[in-house]
Amino acid sequence: MEQLYSNILGEGKPFVILHGFLGMSDNWKTLGAKFSEQNYEVHLLDQRNHGRSFHSNDFNYDLLVEDLKSYCETHQLKDIILLGHSMGGKVAMLFAATYPELVSKLLIADISPRYYPVHHELILKGLSSLNFKNMESRGDADDQLAKYISDFGIRQFLLKNLYWNDAKELALRINLKALKENIEEIGEALPIHAQYMGETLFLRGDRSEYIGLQDESLIKSHFPNSQIVTIPKSGHWLHAENPKAFFNEVLKFLG
Repeated sequence: MEQLYSNILGEGKPFVILHGFLGMSDNWKTLGAKFSEQNYEVHLLDQRNHGRSFHSNDFNYDLLVEDLKSYCETHQLKDIILLGHSMGGKVAMLFAATYPELVSKLLIADISPRYYPVHHELILKGLSSLNFKNMESRGDADDQLAKYISDFGIRQFLLKNLYWNDAKELALRINLKALKENIEEIGEALPIHAQYMGETLFLRGDRSEYIGLQDESLIKSHFPNSQIVTIPKSGHWLHAENPKAFFNEVLKFLG
């Protein structure tokens, strides 16, 4: 089985972090380094079809969970702290419910176990529109993307996927074709009987609508030993928008 790419920081208890849709391990480098200073061995993973990890036509949560299981076996990780954001949070929930013996504590950043309708069409359209043949800089890519996405912060997040390939052309690290073909999978709900009894922390942004009041009973049914904490002055990218509050809440939970 192909192995996921990772960036490993520090020494101590294993702490695995999973990025969200169209993200990568690099998005967590700053916070990962801070966690590693607290006696954790931090594993920042690139999930399949993202970052520097392998590309595959197949893409769903069951496969992403098995990718993580294989990674834990290869690196002999057990009793892990597992943190996932958005899509990575869905992977983390399903992993903890499937392999509870491998997880000591679970943290979910701004996502609920429920079904979410597809809502990335414009972003995928914008990324698909990028014409790398006559592109000389990241600025050119930003100009092209701006026709679809007005939010500068979101464009900067997406443009982290750019790199210079062997042909000295800009290209995307993500497997855009496979992600577009499997976009329905991203919003899938956690299976109805999936449950994790261990300690769980859900973190939500106060300006985000991903975890609402209507989600609280659903969260409790899947994660009976859970709490929900709201991070102020933040939206869906709460760890990037208010890293200090995010960091402090995580440390408080980990004790």
